[in-house]
Amino acid sequence: MTLMDRLALFQPLDFIALTALFLFWAGIGWRVEHPSAKHLSTTRIMAGYRQEWMRQMVTREPRIFDAQVLNTLRQGAAFFASTSVIAIGGTLAVLGNAERLANVASEITLMDHPTIVWEIKLMVLTLFLTNAFLKFVWANRLFGYCAVLMGAVPNDPEDPEAYKRAEQAAQINITGARSFTRGLRSMYFALASAAWLAGPIPLMLAASITLIVIWRREFASASRKILLNP
Repeated sequence: MTLMDRLALFQPLDFIALTALFLFWAGIGWRVEHPSAKHLSTTRIMAGYRQEWMRQMVTREPRIFDAQVLNTLRQGAAFFASTSVIAIGGTLAVLGNAERLANVASEITLMDHPTIVWEIKLMVLTLFLTNAFLKFVWANRLFGYCAVLMGAVPNDPEDPEAYKRAEQAAQINITGARSFTRGLRSMYFALASAAWLAGPIPLMLAASITLIVIWRREFASASRKILLNP
């Protein structure tokens, strides 16, 4: 079966829904990382707190608390990386038995599609999960870099290198958090892409709901108001 033959198995609404899914994923990601100055996202607000954390670390003795917080961040990234691997393994296992999935899906959705259609839909889900895994692994690595930089910060606050090293650690920490947040967004949209198994309209609804949920958490949540409270 050629590529054109495979594409012909899908309806125009499928392509519209799939395009909307990727546009929502990329669009909300760009907006979260590049918000307007008057309406910052929670992610950008937290970046400021991460910088303040590293500045406070310079004069904190001992720095056990800072190490514990960073270790918690690394554990969170490792946990989600492991979760992504398990999810990818489960999806690939289903792909290996796509004929049974096609039979079950046909009974539920009343749509008689060839097995290749269900395989392509699962591949989109796997794509999001794989991206999430890579982001979580890189976040874990960056938090490790941050730990080394924190260890390189001189104990003497008067040392001219102290705040320079602290700023480097802050920027690496912010970059790691950005990668972690990107991984979470990929997992959110991976769940939304699973709705494509039920058809293009459920996919569009799931993608829209996911977009709204992420937007609210970044720009209209109660936690954001607390972070902005002077």
